[in-house]
Amino acid sequence: MTEQKKSVLFPFKLSSNTILLLVLVITSFITGSLYTKVQYLEKSIPTQVAAQTAIPQQGNQPVAQVPSGKIKDVSSDERIRGNRNAKVTLVEYSDYECPFCKRFHPITQELMKTYRDKIRLVFRDYPLPFHANAQKEAEAGRCIAELGGSDAFWNYADKIFERTTSNGTGFALTDLGPLAKEVGVNQPSFQQCLDTGKYAKAVKDEATDGNAAGVNGTPTTFVIDSKGKTQMLVGAQPVDAFKTVIDQVLK
Repeated sequence: MTEQKKSVLFPFKLSSNTILLLVLVITSFITGSLYTKVQYLEKSIPTQVAAQTAIPQQGNQPVAQVPSGKIKDVSSDERIRGNRNAKVTLVEYSDYECPFCKRFHPITQELMKTYRDKIRLVFRDYPLPFHANAQKEAEAGRCIAELGGSDAFWNYADKIFERTTSNGTGFALTDLGPLAKEVGVNQPSFQQCLDTGKYAKAVKDEATDGNAAGVNGTPTTFVIDSKGKTQMLVGAQPVDAFKTVIDQVLK
């Protein structure tokens, strides 16, 4: 009975060489399929992660009202561009290696030219963990602000965003020293400040403050009026989106 079933299933006899060849072909096929799948996953996972983290970076989300007291008050020793006594304050949480921050930076410059003494821009650090150079670039900005003042810092920020190709290592850390010198800061003093990690904790603490205020991506900007009423705009939104909010606040 068993032999009859075998004869039906295998009407011809296979040699040992043929069986070995079939096994090798099947094994090669399975191995190739697994390799292809692994390659696909290795390539797709970073893309998926980047896409997920990019949502808060670029998504032009509606303006959100922020509860009073949720965002840390602006202090006189912060990096402020424009009239320090302006009626409207823009607090930007930013990452020097974020491509959307790079896209947004010229918008802040345009807003400053449009509104002049009516607004001020406050820069706060929010380096994203998957941007390898962002933390050190943030520390470098603080060293430059300490050694060269506000003008040197904003010169530094303008040049970083102009020159970086973004996405983590767009501006080499080895170029930070020469850039410090370029913006008028003593390079050895700057390098000592950076290498000792003097501002490492301050940068991380500022990001933590941002989290408490509702920041989870960059750029995130808070528009604050003279009475402390705060509105949050997420992403590299077009200049008109900010003008709409600012104009309403200035009425």
